[in-house]
Amino acid sequence: MKIGRRKLITLSALGVVGALATAYFTVMSIRKMKVNTEVVKPAEVYLVKTNDRVNGVKRLLAKSDLAEYKGKRVFLKANFNSSDPYPASTHPDTLRTIVNSLRSVEVKEVVLGERSGMGNTRDVLNKVGVFNISAESGLKIEVLNENPLDKWVKIEPNGTHWLNGFYLPKTLLESDKVIQTCCLKTHRFGGHFTMSLKNSVGLVAKSVPGELYDYMVELHTSPYQRLMIAEINAFYNTDFIILDALSGFATGGPESGKLINPNLIIAGKDRVAVDAVGVAVLRRFGSTSEVMRGRIFELEQIKRAAEIGVGVNAAKDIKLRPLDEESREDAEQIEEILQQQG
Repeated sequence: MKIGRRKLITLSALGVVGALATAYFTVMSIRKMKVNTEVVKPAEVYLVKTNDRVNGVKRLLAKSDLAEYKGKRVFLKANFNSSDPYPASTHPDTLRTIVNSLRSVEVKEVVLGERSGMGNTRDVLNKVGVFNISAESGLKIEVLNENPLDKWVKIEPNGTHWLNGFYLPKTLLESDKVIQTCCLKTHRFGGHFTMSLKNSVGLVAKSVPGELYDYMVELHTSPYQRLMIAEINAFYNTDFIILDALSGFATGGPESGKLINPNLIIAGKDRVAVDAVGVAVLRRFGSTSEVMRGRIFELEQIKRAAEIGVGVNAAKDIKLRPLDEESREDAEQIEEILQQQG
């Protein structure tokens, strides 16, 4: 029996939808990513209230014992998803201060790796002044979506919600130290909030040479998006995270939204703990229903990251450390939110 072209297209589309639905069901039913059963050590999260970004970042970096970075190769992940100004993107002074501080302890090299999601990465980095900072500081820049295949490492899908796995940069995985700096924002495209865990999406290849598959289409159309975000973080370690929350977006995001001014910089080694503190800051100012609803450690990004061992698994394991008396009141209010809503 001859099938008409329109009917053939319809049947093909239904077949694709059916295959995707089956694939998602399979992933959901067989995912066996090991749940962390080890006792996670309490995580210290440092906080400083300040209007002086450079001084605040320097003081927080001192908590990372920069002497340990001497002679090391450091990979730096900032937040340059788009060319929109801070708090949509990492503030130039934050980036410059981190790089100069690392140079002062004679690291071997600092490599900034980035793949922008809203615009051409090289154009984005040029518009926000990253190449100027590179020229003045010796910062190396790796435009990730220009990398050849041999610069990527395939992460297999076993146990994750990624149907075909995903790719991370070889430079990241071979570095001695990894520093991440992120912003305080909500995310209206399904992430709900974007801090250190979500910032890792900018490390994942959208596609790789020789493949037609689009990993970002999968991520942003998946009902498991927030779980997939968390799972990226299980495959690389961070040595320090700086969350620049002098300003932030309490709604909207990631490139624009309702502006708030907490005048805080937050830092620590534990991505789950840092993001939980960031969510508490958003709740303090009032945020979206997705961010405000339920307990903080039941939010999908945080819950999944905690259960697979990326960081602490309860608010009680977060030890908030204000750097001075001026920061203490903010720390106490954030801690109260963590205790009551964590």
